Amino acid sequence: MWFRRKTNRAHTAPRPIAEKAMTPSGRSPASLRRTNLPVDLLEIGMKVVNLDRPWTDVPVLFQGFVLTDPGQAQVLRQYCEWVVVEDEERRLAPIISKVARLRKRTTEPMEETRSLLEEIPRAKATWNKTRIFVERVIRDIEQGNNNLHLQHARPIIRNCVDSIKANASAMFWMTRIKSRDAYTAEHCLRVAIFTVAFARFLGMPDEDLEIAGLCGLLHDIGKLKVPPSILNKPGALSPDEFSVMQKHTTLGYKLLKQDPDVDSIISDVTVHHHERIDGFGYPHQLEEAQISRFARLVSIVDAFDALTSDRCYRDGVPTSDAMRILYRNRGQQFDTGMVEAFIRMIGVYPPGSLVELSSGEVALIVATHPGKKLKPKVEVLLDANKHPVTPRVLDLSKQPDETQHGILRPLPDGAFGISLQGRIQQLVAGDRP
Repeated sequence: MWFRRKTNRAHTAPRPIAEKAMTPSGRSPASLRRTNLPVDLLEIGMKVVNLDRPWTDVPVLFQGFVLTDPGQAQVLRQYCEWVVVEDEERRLAPIISKVARLRKRTTEPMEETRSLLEEIPRAKATWNKTRIFVERVIRDIEQGNNNLHLQHARPIIRNCVDSIKANASAMFWMTRIKSRDAYTAEHCLRVAIFTVAFARFLGMPDEDLEIAGLCGLLHDIGKLKVPPSILNKPGALSPDEFSVMQKHTTLGYKLLKQDPDVDSIISDVTVHHHERIDGFGYPHQLEEAQISRFARLVSIVDAFDALTSDRCYRDGVPTSDAMRILYRNRGQQFDTGMVEAFIRMIGVYPPGSLVELSSGEVALIVATHPGKKLKPKVEVLLDANKHPVTPRVLDLSKQPDETQHGILRPLPDGAFGISLQGRIQQLVAGDRP
């Protein structure tokens, strides 16, 4: 069985290595090699000899072992970013050659198997079904029923994963339609969607996306045990009230531990998504190397959605401001590499936002291009005179004439009579270019 034991011992990540493994006699066997490897490239049969964090902070039985089943590799992917492996040189060579491609992944658009316009109807149906599930869980907890039937969350999140794999921007469009009165349910849903998409963007294997989505969906479940007078207070919290609010991490952890079928990484994320890279987070003030990979990922998504959403006590900030806040806090609150990758995924003009082109036309952002942040794919809905036209999709990254087809300025939703929700309703009804 897997187990987890925390430690407060400081840990310094070993420097990258690529060396021959040594025999007891001190000679290097020609067929074996040790090298740093991103966890997403692990394969069965490799011997794991070191981690990027203390062994005692990862739920494995031994310090150094041969990967014998996919579950072992999945646990390492959830907690670590890279490991040191030992294997035959002939087996390692083609895997090492994939490292550069994996790193390049976050500079390119995510693969799509369906257009956004094709995927929107399924994304909307999946969004609505997932929201109904979250609202039911919220009602159960509020009524004191802790038998949450979380096994029903898996097929629901699996549907979200399928939609995101087909076209992530369709779900991104859904996340931009927000209700201040339904913040808790929609926040959990949005964090689940962005977590799945972000995990995929980083290059995690498909089998990890469902667990990542569940981590996002359930990360704030402990807030349902916080008194509503504190959770929904319209003003600033007092120090005592903030202390009560901070307990939502441990309350959620205890709630999830009542279900023996909940993966340990989901409980880990629930209790640790407010830990900080600089060690000043809560509830355990973990050091950087003690914070799991999935907890780091969800902490960024959680902060982004909280910043950009309207709350009972303040309005959300624009996406551009949220990105500046995340970037400013990289290396302190958030993992530097992950923040930079997340900003590339979301883009300067996120999918679903309304813009005016330099040609005077009005368009909705269809998809971003991580390597060309100012040149997303758009759907043109109004001509230069602001008259409706037959919608057409235009990829600005492939347009040579920047003067004619650049973005002049962002527009508020509803400008010139164009709303994202209205466009989604049209597409669901079958109005496609």
